[in-house]
Amino acid sequence: MADQRLVVVISGAGRGIGNALAQAYLSRPNCTVVGGIRDENSPGVAELKASPPGAGSELLLVKLESTSPTDAKSAVEKMTAAGVDHIDVLIANAGVSPPIKPLETVTREEVANVFDINALGTLSLYQACHSLLEKSKNAKFASISSAAGSIGAMESNGAYVAPAYAISKSAMNWITLSAHCSNKWLTTIAINPGLVATDMGNWSAKFLGLEKAPYTKEYSAERVISIIDAASRENSGRFWDAIEGKELPW
Repeated sequence: MADQRLVVVISGAGRGIGNALAQAYLSRPNCTVVGGIRDENSPGVAELKASPPGAGSELLLVKLESTSPTDAKSAVEKMTAAGVDHIDVLIANAGVSPPIKPLETVTREEVANVFDINALGTLSLYQACHSLLEKSKNAKFASISSAAGSIGAMESNGAYVAPAYAISKSAMNWITLSAHCSNKWLTTIAINPGLVATDMGNWSAKFLGLEKAPYTKEYSAERVISIIDAASRENSGRFWDAIEGKELPW
């Protein structure tokens, strides 16, 4: 399956940005797209299955629940059983955004639940896929983060109003940069995809006083992929804004 093809693994491929990323990569020629999903019967998964593949491209779906301690390892076992012998691009995309509560009243449980999905889910996925990334000639690890995860721009971004979400994305950023520092052969980048018109994005937009999020998931995915395509070890270990194409402070 994987010979002479770009192998891309995307978590959260059943909906939102992950779904758009999976469809975009699948439309390319000679690409194996491994989509991590929670519910095979969801509308997004049906849409992904119906998406026309590029010449020589194919889709493999694997169960991947971010809170599970075993799903990532089981997903990799399914990939290898299907013939995937390396991973060229790993995209940690699955995530949640909880109701916004201030630092003074957010509960430990609320912070821990979001951290489990957004940060620990990313860690488990990266660890499970690491050996297959090592077998790529040009391995890339991209985390779909958020401007809210920037500590340096916390005040200017207003991220301090959403501690549970922002803490989890800051941790995701740390994992991404740590992977860069500890693997000299690996290109890693954290990407803010912008305020995207998904269920989560539109909810956030309303909190900010907007009618809806300004960017479609297809446009955001296009911008995210352009950053991944351009990424190399020379510009690895950085945090990018997909929409504006500029570097963000950690």
